[in-house]
Amino acid sequence: MKFFVDTADVAEIRELNDLGLVDGVTTNPSLIAKSGRDIMEVTKEICGIVEGPVSAEVTATDFDGMMKEAAILAAIADNICIKLPLTLPGLKACKALTSAGHQTNVTLCFSSAQALLAAKAGATYISPFIGRLDDIGMDGMDLIREIRAIYDNYGFETQILAASIRSINHVQQAAIIGADVATIPPATMKGLVKHPLTDKGLDAFLADWAKTGQKIVK
Repeated sequence: MKFFVDTADVAEIRELNDLGLVDGVTTNPSLIAKSGRDIMEVTKEICGIVEGPVSAEVTATDFDGMMKEAAILAAIADNICIKLPLTLPGLKACKALTSAGHQTNVTLCFSSAQALLAAKAGATYISPFIGRLDDIGMDGMDLIREIRAIYDNYGFETQILAASIRSINHVQQAAIIGADVATIPPATMKGLVKHPLTDKGLDAFLADWAKTGQKIVK
């Protein structure tokens, strides 16, 4: 499974990238607003930090507007992935951009029928929102299972990018089901390393080592 970090915070991206954990980055208008920075400036900086795709989202809702914005965003760097809403104009733009050789990420997916349309439009990535489905009493993982089955049935190359991840369990379950990518908030990504038995075991090893009075580096 590939890990994308879901943030526009350059310091967080740099830290995780230095750990070797980042395969790409996803941003959206809300994350750009949270960063407090100019979209072009911060997106360009992010593209210079990571080698993988950096999703930059259009804000227009009509086809012509999306295409104009996509042209501007795509010019930022070679690893830009154009993020588009799962609407009819968004799917039309997805088809046009994919045909022109651009990476695309179709976002705000809440049903397997929508995911099927995105795959037929040639999306590079489909972003089903797990957490938001959980919020309304549904099981977001069921959507990942359905999309995985449909894509495998017909050999679609669109990658499933599990989004709106709220917990470590979301990451684990998405990986078990077979999502290709998880886009994860920085705190959750760092939390994947934690386990109380790991901490307990390390404390015991260090206590035993201290009793020997030895040093590896003298």
